[in-house]
Amino acid sequence: MRGDACHQGEATRTQNLVSRELSVVIACGGTGGHLFPGIAVAEELKRRGHRPLLLISQKKVDSDASEKYGDFEFETVAAIAKPPTLSPKMLPFLWRLWKTIGQSKRLLVDHQADAVIGMGGFTSLPPVYAGKKMGLMTAMHDSNALPGKSNRLGSRWCTVVLIGLEAARSYFPNAHVEVTGTPVRTEFRELPSREEALAKYGLQAGKPVVLSFGGSQGARKMNTLVAEASRELGEDVQWLQIAGRADGDRVKELVGERPNHAVLGFCDDMPSAYAASDLVISRSGGASLTELAFLGIPAVLVPYPSAADDHQTCNAESFQEAGAAVLAQERDLDGPRLAKLIHELLGASDKLEAMGEAMRALSVDDSAARICEVLLSEA
Repeated sequence: MRGDACHQGEATRTQNLVSRELSVVIACGGTGGHLFPGIAVAEELKRRGHRPLLLISQKKVDSDASEKYGDFEFETVAAIAKPPTLSPKMLPFLWRLWKTIGQSKRLLVDHQADAVIGMGGFTSLPPVYAGKKMGLMTAMHDSNALPGKSNRLGSRWCTVVLIGLEAARSYFPNAHVEVTGTPVRTEFRELPSREEALAKYGLQAGKPVVLSFGGSQGARKMNTLVAEASRELGEDVQWLQIAGRADGDRVKELVGERPNHAVLGFCDDMPSAYAASDLVISRSGGASLTELAFLGIPAVLVPYPSAADDHQTCNAESFQEAGAAVLAQERDLDGPRLAKLIHELLGASDKLEAMGEAMRALSVDDSAARICEVLLSEA
């Protein structure tokens, strides 16, 4: 009888969750690594009939997304990085933080929020703190093996902490932790054909393509290394290099007229870029690794040297240990060394295939659904 009653109670709760439209605020701005998983959660919430609001920063990466994903509601809040505790900048920081918490409370009231989830970074802290003070369900998501300081700090205000990798659990000893993986946007579920993708970027069939990108944090030195490696390897290897807006013109000058090397300042069609590629050279932020795992694309990972706590090296190490990627520190590379590494990988088709399979095995395909289930069950 007791088991039946529990089952009926759970069924009633599930019915209520399905029938009631929830308002969920997703604080996700600042970098692509926070923004894009937040958009993936919003897509799943909207698919289920709920109402997401995305809180973003004033950065260009965020404004671009607000234009591309115009079906969603966006609001801008100040992203405030915490200075060292003993810094004279602490007083101005606390003043700006207090003002942003007040702005966040007003947004939560106006949106009639039921839950708040922060996807990482200091854009997440004020909304999550405001949600906690208002008695709402609050959550943080971290996609990295070594969680960010803001998430470790914000976890004390959370109903639940959601992590992309099991390795992060130990950093939240006093929190309710759920391993959900890191979600990818729905656009990655149906890639264009390789032929369409190659044609889009003016590349040829029958020759391998290496995709290179540095993420929203920038990659000036990595861009130079790729241009030099391209020159070393000649016409047998093709390149699709996403150099970033600030560095695109410089990289185009470095590459010159080489017909096998396409350079983009910005790419708003990553599904096509991935579809054209045999191998990726990238930073090792959590969101990028999630996309690579979902698509099963082997990679050379070059951690961003200035990443907080060197967390990108921790991410890359975990993927290298799984056999899915090769870790190469930027300080250890020059053009010829990177060219040699790429040549060896592209020349070992069995190894490349095994790396792709290992990469695919790291994916949590239903991550957005898992996150939504937790949010809806706790709200």
